[in-house]
Amino acid sequence: MTRTTTSLLPASLRALLRPLLPALLTALLVAAGLAGCAGAGATPTVTILGSWTGAEKESFEAVLAAFEAEEDIKVEYSGTRALGQVLRSEVQQGTPPDLAVLPSPGELANYARDGYLHALDDVLGPQTDEYSGQWVELERAATGSRYGVAVKADLKGTVWFNPKRLPAPKPETEAELSAFLRDVAGAAPWCMGMGATPDSGWPGTDWVENVLLQQAGPDVYRQWAGGRLAWTSEPVKRAWLTWGQFIGPDAVRGGPKSVLLTDFADAGRGLFDQSAGCLLDHQGTFAMSTYKGYGMPLVAGEDFDFFPYPSSTGGERAWEVSADLAAMFNRTPESEKLIKFLASSRAQEIWPRGGGAFSVNRKVPTAVYGDDVSRKIASTLTSSGTFCFDASDLMPGVMRTAFYRAALEYVNDPARLDTVLAQLDTVRTNIGPDEWLDFPCGAA
Repeated sequence: MTRTTTSLLPASLRALLRPLLPALLTALLVAAGLAGCAGAGATPTVTILGSWTGAEKESFEAVLAAFEAEEDIKVEYSGTRALGQVLRSEVQQGTPPDLAVLPSPGELANYARDGYLHALDDVLGPQTDEYSGQWVELERAATGSRYGVAVKADLKGTVWFNPKRLPAPKPETEAELSAFLRDVAGAAPWCMGMGATPDSGWPGTDWVENVLLQQAGPDVYRQWAGGRLAWTSEPVKRAWLTWGQFIGPDAVRGGPKSVLLTDFADAGRGLFDQSAGCLLDHQGTFAMSTYKGYGMPLVAGEDFDFFPYPSSTGGERAWEVSADLAAMFNRTPESEKLIKFLASSRAQEIWPRGGGAFSVNRKVPTAVYGDDVSRKIASTLTSSGTFCFDASDLMPGVMRTAFYRAALEYVNDPARLDTVLAQLDTVRTNIGPDEWLDFPCGAA
């Protein structure tokens, strides 16, 4: 079949334009060349999504600014407290960020198992002189390959107080803690808030996790975090009951209803309220950043300090810890450079210098921390102690969400504890064994 073409221009007009064609062609080629040069000279960009907003966002952007100056690569950071929901939506739409900073190894493992993440072993190298085996295991998320970089880490189970209002309490047992609380009768000792949109309830899970670890020890904690120990078991129920002693009307500022209505970040304000405040705040070491964001002239060591929630195991103390883990969704030369930078000691020195962040990179000197309280935390995180990762962060998403809700239900009505625990066990038994992470507690 022969294809014929009919011109859209009249013959007279074609004759008129024919002498102009060489000049038009030259102009088009020059324009195309200029466009190509403009594209080649554009600054390359890498995108990263995280949960940090406000003061934490500013601190993290200082780290990113150092990378931009070093590599001449533009970084576009987006911060949201609804990180899980936003990231899930972007992944489902096929438009994930190049990097995302995940708040839990459970989420890291899920995205890795589903094939959304790129392994980092060849990008980062062994780094055995910078990160201990326990932290590298966290970054592998039980997958066998390294998928994350611990951008910052925190101790859990720290109890904060205001030295100007209390002599430094150092209870070494739960009995001593109870005696201390009796000595401050007449004041509701605990500051507490369960609000944390969109994940309200997680501050309560921190309570249960830490109390269980300090009462029953790392082995029981590991079984429970890995889905092998029932919520209705004696040690788990005992941990809930112990927390329950601290949420009664006379034990917590404002009473249980106030706990449900108060955002966790606002709960600690009572430490600095001389008239109707509270005396103790059970928060992770990220509380330092929270307190400094209150807009008060607060000084670490003078206005706030901490002691560890007492252990009852009789052996060496095990610390509950958490970490924010950077992971790679799109592998580009720019994203490789950024994640390698985030893992380096030179990057991990920047945020601690400004306060409110702690590194597990052993090459970061404690001298970069600006106060004794921060140096104490940093030394603990890089010590040879025993660390157990935050249990709810290890649990499958459906279990984690049920745990958050259970904490809220318990505060609202402690008498329903047996029902709440039975409901949690129903969720646990309906989760397949392959969905659980089995992380041993170990030395840093």
